[in-house]
Amino acid sequence: MGKTGILVISHGSRDPRWVAMVDDAVEQAVLPEGALIVSVFLEIVEGRLIQDGINWLEAQGVREIVTLPLFMSSGSTHVDEIAYALGVQEKARTDTDLEPFRVNVPMRMLPPMDDEPEVVEMLWDRIHSLSVQPARELLVLVGHGSREPGFYSAYRTGLTRLAQALEARGGFARSGIALLLPDQLGCKLRAWQRKYPELRPVVAPVFLSEGYFTNHVIPERTKGYTVLYNGKALLPHPKASRWMERRIADALNEGSDA
Repeated sequence: MGKTGILVISHGSRDPRWVAMVDDAVEQAVLPEGALIVSVFLEIVEGRLIQDGINWLEAQGVREIVTLPLFMSSGSTHVDEIAYALGVQEKARTDTDLEPFRVNVPMRMLPPMDDEPEVVEMLWDRIHSLSVQPARELLVLVGHGSREPGFYSAYRTGLTRLAQALEARGGFARSGIALLLPDQLGCKLRAWQRKYPELRPVVAPVFLSEGYFTNHVIPERTKGYTVLYNGKALLPHPKASRWMERRIADALNEGSDA
């Protein structure tokens, strides 16, 4: 049958700690027999870009490559441009500088993290220590978002499902979402303050790693409001590896049934 190559793609960062967190999550994933995995990046991390990973897997003699995008949302334009450049979708739906990659074996691409069960549990682990009286709190999930119409709706849909799952998981009185693109957080907090004056907002960032958005943008946009916020992103977390394991196993089972 031959081996299956697993190409885990994340964004990339100049911060070596961020790269190490991603690598650790990938390394901790337990693979089915006959699978090889490599962690690569969309940009910045030279020598470990997407084409480097494809080349390495093909050199190992894989019969196919399954791509797992380590991105938070199907609304990410990066996920769309990667799908185009890998040849799994005919056209990019947004402007991209990515040129088509050289791929000599069949390629499949799985969805990103979205609202999957492991993401709910990772977020809950970041949120529950903030919550004091969930029955008197409004859970607010904040995502990156997009100004592109189709991508915006995908972000909104995924975040809404996450918020609903976490509202039930934590027993919150209400839940809502806000995107940074377009800038919604301040106006939504004002509206919620008027509508639910008795509820204290618990603000949770839906980001893979901590950085500019979690440390600066969200705190700046919540100034003047009384909110509970700790800025904790998803990684590092063992559930990220469990998510990879499940998605990879499901993909290989689907492939064997084809």
